[in-house]
Amino acid sequence: MKLHSSIAALSSLFFTISVFSPVLADLKSDRQALLNFSASIIHTKRLNWNASTPVCSSWIGVTCNAKGTRVVSIRLPGIGLAGSIPANSIGKLHALRDLSLRSNLLNGNLPSDIPSIPSLQFLYLQRNNFSGELPSTFSHKLVVFDLSSNSISGNIPTTIQNLTRLAKLKLQNNSISGAIPNLNLPRLKLLNLSYNNLNGSIPNSLQKYPYSSFVGNSLLCGPPLNPCYTTPSPSPTAFPASSPTIVQNQNAKRKRKLGVDSIIALAIGISAVLFLFALVMFICCLKKRRAKGSGVLKVKAPSSEKAEKPKDFGSGVHDAEKNKLFFFPGCSYSFDLEDLLRASAEILGKGNNGTTYKAVLDEGSTTVVVKRLKEILVGKKEFEQQMEIVGRVGQHQNVAPLRAYYYSKDEKLLVYNYMPVGSLFTRLHGFRGAESTPLNWDLRVKISLGAAKGIAHIHSEGGPKCIHGNIKSSNVLLSQDLEACITDFGLAQIVNFPPIISRILGYRAPEAIDTRKLTQKSDVYSFGVLLLEMLTGKIPIRYPGHNEVVDLPRWVRSVVREEWTSEVFDVEILRQTYVEEEMVQMLQIALACVSKVPDSRPNMEEVVKMIEDVRPPQTKTRPSSESDYSNVQTP
Repeated sequence: MKLHSSIAALSSLFFTISVFSPVLADLKSDRQALLNFSASIIHTKRLNWNASTPVCSSWIGVTCNAKGTRVVSIRLPGIGLAGSIPANSIGKLHALRDLSLRSNLLNGNLPSDIPSIPSLQFLYLQRNNFSGELPSTFSHKLVVFDLSSNSISGNIPTTIQNLTRLAKLKLQNNSISGAIPNLNLPRLKLLNLSYNNLNGSIPNSLQKYPYSSFVGNSLLCGPPLNPCYTTPSPSPTAFPASSPTIVQNQNAKRKRKLGVDSIIALAIGISAVLFLFALVMFICCLKKRRAKGSGVLKVKAPSSEKAEKPKDFGSGVHDAEKNKLFFFPGCSYSFDLEDLLRASAEILGKGNNGTTYKAVLDEGSTTVVVKRLKEILVGKKEFEQQMEIVGRVGQHQNVAPLRAYYYSKDEKLLVYNYMPVGSLFTRLHGFRGAESTPLNWDLRVKISLGAAKGIAHIHSEGGPKCIHGNIKSSNVLLSQDLEACITDFGLAQIVNFPPIISRILGYRAPEAIDTRKLTQKSDVYSFGVLLLEMLTGKIPIRYPGHNEVVDLPRWVRSVVREEWTSEVFDVEILRQTYVEEEMVQMLQIALACVSKVPDSRPNMEEVVKMIEDVRPPQTKTRPSSESDYSNVQTP
């Protein structure tokens, strides 16, 4: 009897060992794979992974299956992970279904063993700095694949065609090139390949997706983009083909004949243009000489009763042109041009577009800001048309409204509300020291979001060609409750492009320096530099009294590349606790905006949404951005 009992006990023991030993081994291998990942990258103290603590119950961002035998989910969005993911780390988690490493600073090639994990369904890697080519092997269970806003290059692999369960594919804002393969995916609901370097025609199977799925690929054509143009084949003819030699001789004769005719016509055209140019120059010189002799362009001196008043602006205003100050509807000011010219004026600053004054009228009861423009390139009609646009677009809480303007041959003035709090530049760089109160992180996020909304409104309300052209911290004014207001809008189209004195770009996008052409994408670059200025506390362009000038995009990239991310941030905001994740997310947004490739930058509407994601509504259980596809909460 005892022998039978012993045999039964041994059998039970062997069965228990045979069942649970693989389970323990699998969880142990998962732990080791995660520790290898953690040891190979830079991370904040929030990543509390430790070999001495249980994986399934205490490791942040890690979720195991119901039995606690395998890791099935890793969600670490925006916690400051930096560096390259090593192979044979996360890729060894063979039961992993959900991986979210979005909004970090991860770089290098994406290991091919990650997207090919057999059980993987949801892969979120957007807003990092992954480079190299797209992997070619994928899990057949993939439902969501988001690798947007990285630095991925190469072609789209044709093996994506095999992902029959794929519902969401986002590869926008990368440097992917080549043709789009014919992806006939029955469950694909969302596709975004915008702002890459794709070329060729859009396959018929993908033409059902909207314009926004493909925009930003200049060499891509076909519905829903512009149609593709092909050279038509020659129509068949009933006559026998001529001898190749005869055809070549005839073509050669035609080319020679056409060449002579073209040269004669070109010579006549150039001669006519030169003659007209010389005639116009002669007439202009004659008019200037007559005008100088008759004194038409002389500025009338102010009368003696006004001589004691400061006249910092308006010296080119003639008596016949007074009282032509144009006020926009809704403006409550009651002064006229003569009152404005009598006002005491204080210089607030000098910039590329002109000099700005603080003017006090009506014995101190009214204070306005007057901008005296210089180097205007357009005539009166074009100037007034542009001011009409500025007045219309300026009806937004984050855009400083233009209240009035004046135009004469020798003087152009703009009138704005006076904002005593000053500019973002003053608040960032003018309040340093033990007794100062610099902007804390909460206020910086608030101001950044307000400025982004103002620029986004300018871009959307004014049309695709509407730009600001001079975004910088001194052009972000602050209201009494520190709401951001964008000023100086609408002047880039009518003033001369400033000369480039230094190769330090400051706020200017590289392509704007090279081509002297401003676009909405160059505005995005300037706003990205503004964000970097807000994050670092460093000045990107030379200002009086500030000698330290930093090429911010280059400097930040070099620091992040050397994995010293914490060295980037302003010491004034590092004093605050629990904001490291938000600071890293904002840094990612700024780096996306200052991408060297214009098409890789987001538009301002997307930037607004990104910043709003940095500071979401404070709720007890906040769903993640991937909640449409998974019930797992973002840590």
